Amino acid sequence: MTAFATYPSLQGKSVLVTGGAGGIGALTVDAFAAQGARVAFLDRDAAASEAVANSTGAAFELCDLRDIEAMQAAIGGLSKGAGGFDVLVNNAARDDRHDWTEVTPDYWDERMQTNLRHMFFAIQAVAPGMIAKGGGSIINLGSNSWWEAGGGFPAYTTAKAAVHGLTRTMARDLGGQRIRVNTVVPGWIMTERQKELWATPEALDKHRDRQCLPDLIDPVYVARMVLFLASDDAAMCTACNYMVEAGSI
Repeated sequence: MTAFATYPSLQGKSVLVTGGAGGIGALTVDAFAAQGARVAFLDRDAAASEAVANSTGAAFELCDLRDIEAMQAAIGGLSKGAGGFDVLVNNAARDDRHDWTEVTPDYWDERMQTNLRHMFFAIQAVAPGMIAKGGGSIINLGSNSWWEAGGGFPAYTTAKAAVHGLTRTMARDLGGQRIRVNTVVPGWIMTERQKELWATPEALDKHRDRQCLPDLIDPVYVARMVLFLASDDAAMCTACNYMVEAGSI
């Protein structure tokens, strides 16, 4: 069994995770709770949110992150209970496949809302509290899909490429306040959603050939990278990309 690290600096820290009810997000909530952090999350799935909250003790608010006013109100409510956040994990996204010939302006805009826009406005909502606390850590979830010139979901890959620009510019704007901003870059992570929709035996064999390591990537390893970047161990890490993709090319 893998023996994971404990980060004493995360004990008692206030953490907000977007999209915390499933997949990488749920494991991230669980990982922070296991470190003794005070965790809150946002999601729109009521049943899954209740399950995660019951298993981890995390607080949550239901909201659709495409509704920025509702999201920021939810963050404000959770922030009051937490006394402001020390860590923000901008995790929420959906990698729905789509044919470039069928993309409409409305679909394009909705994909940007789902995969990019809420990240900036979540930062806008939590950063004042971090400034008041004297610092913090913001971790944005990117994707190696665009690094690899992946096809079949151009609106998603465009949004994820933009996440890296958001990280770099916000690291500069907030760095003077000792707020660190980094991007975690997952490869093909074997969440239940991926297994159900796209992880056919043929696709997995092809993907293994593209990785340097032979093992498929469990989402827990993304959560572990997030923990590191949130901790004091990463105090001098900002404006960078941290790959969790098993050497995929």
